[in-house]
Amino acid sequence: MKNLKTIAIALFVAVAGVSVNAQTKKIDVKASTIKWVGKKVTGEHSGTVNFKEGAVVLKGKKLVGGSFTVDMTSLTSTDLTGEYQGKLNGHLKADDFFGTEKYPTATLVIKTIGTKSKDLYTATADLTIKGITKPVTFDIAVNENTATTVFKVDRTKYDIKYGSGSFFDGLGDKTIKDEFELAVSLKF
Repeated sequence: MKNLKTIAIALFVAVAGVSVNAQTKKIDVKASTIKWVGKKVTGEHSGTVNFKEGAVVLKGKKLVGGSFTVDMTSLTSTDLTGEYQGKLNGHLKADDFFGTEKYPTATLVIKTIGTKSKDLYTATADLTIKGITKPVTFDIAVNENTATTVFKVDRTKYDIKYGSGSFFDGLGDKTIKDEFELAVSLKF
């Protein structure tokens, strides 16, 4: 409930901060996707996580804001199947990774947008994972009723240190990279 109030306030502030001509468009959570890749010394894992809700704020065709909530309980690996997929999914949802029982959602609230070119923007947003909010900056392309971005997140900034060579010595080939990559496609 606290997260929903925070998101509602953030979206209100984001919408209030733009001119009256701005239009808020809800994303289609079924058609919008988030794909993730986490790398380790010996390879990588990939998967998906679903949106719970979200909206972009447009002024004409120009992106001026947005707010998104991710359902962290939907986090799943797509590069594994069966028992191994179940084990990885369970570990990713456990407290030493995303702690989805205690933190079932993550949020991203766009704070500022700069125009790079006609349909390409640089956004700075507050990303909240496991109750910890840190700024992230990324480029986002908007085309008609879609938007796409790819950016990296340093998991250690959100107290996700499991297997990090930055915090633990002697991990060898068990070391997991601190950054994971998100490829996001929005439909609205």
